[in-house]
Parts: sequence; structure tokens; C-alpha cells
Amino acid sequence: MFQTVHYSGNKQKDYDLLIRQLQALSEDEHDEIAILSNASALLNQFLENTNWVGFYIWKEEENELVLGPFQGLPACIRIGYGKGVCGKAIEENATQRVADVHQFPGHIACDGATNSEIVVPIKKGNKIFGVLDIDSPLTNRFDETDQIYLEQFVETLQRYLTNA
Repeated sequence: MFQTVHYSGNKQKDYDLLIRQLQALSEDEHDEIAILSNASALLNQFLENTNWVGFYIWKEEENELVLGPFQGLPACIRIGYGKGVCGKAIEENATQRVADVHQFPGHIACDGATNSEIVVPIKKGNKIFGVLDIDSPLTNRFDETDQIYLEQFVETLQRYLTNA
């Protein structure tokens, strides 16, 4: 059974604990939706100053991302390849850390309260699986430490998705 954890306030230690929580919740699970649902809930309770945390799943035959499990307000359902921050992460196969989404060419405003965003691509095996998308109402909310640890979170997540 999952218990509420109190974080220390040390960003690196707390991210390490978050990743261990993901491992504990995902260890014996083989359903992708269940894994992603718990992952979005974990991130949502861990991260401060965010207004949306979730996943978009890549649909290769449609050449677009489709909304997956998330925490937050209703969101855009489909995002085309190369469109917005999420689509750019898929196109470039690289994390997109955007300090001010209003300066990002082609930004898709699903929630007008969002001012910064980080999107991390996810793979299943060697194929694109989707993205982790996190929005914040604060400008420049995500720093290099967040990026490093969110990429580690996704690396951990990928191991469980590969086994699902």
C-alpha cells in the first residue's frame, strides 16, 4: 500500500525518493494505463507550482499524440507531429524546457494559465511511445535540475512500460 511521503526540501534527495516511489508502484504492474496514471499522480503531488501533469501517447498511424492519463484541467486531446512543445519534443526526440511558452513559436495554449512547460520524450524499446508533459503557471518554473531528474523519472518509467 502506498503511503504519503514527506519530502525533505532537498530537491535532489526528493527526486530520488520520487523515483523510488515510482519503482515501488510499478514493480509488478503490467498495464500501461495504470503505470502512467500512478506516475502522473505521483508527479502531481510532488511538484509545486504546476497546473498540469500528464502524458500524451504517440499514435504513429495518425502521426499525432493523443491525450493519456493526467492530473489537471481538461486538455487538448490531439497534438500533431512537430506542433507545440509536445510535438516538437517528438520531432526532435529531445526534452523541451520552455521558460516562457508565449515566446515558443507555435505553442498550443490548452490552458491559458500556463506560462512555462517541460516535455520529456518517452520510448518503449526503440520506438517512440509518447511524452511526459508538465505545465506551470510560473514563468521559468523548470530548471536544469528538474530536467535531469524528470529525464531520470522517464528512464525509470520506460523500463516498466517496456515490460507492460
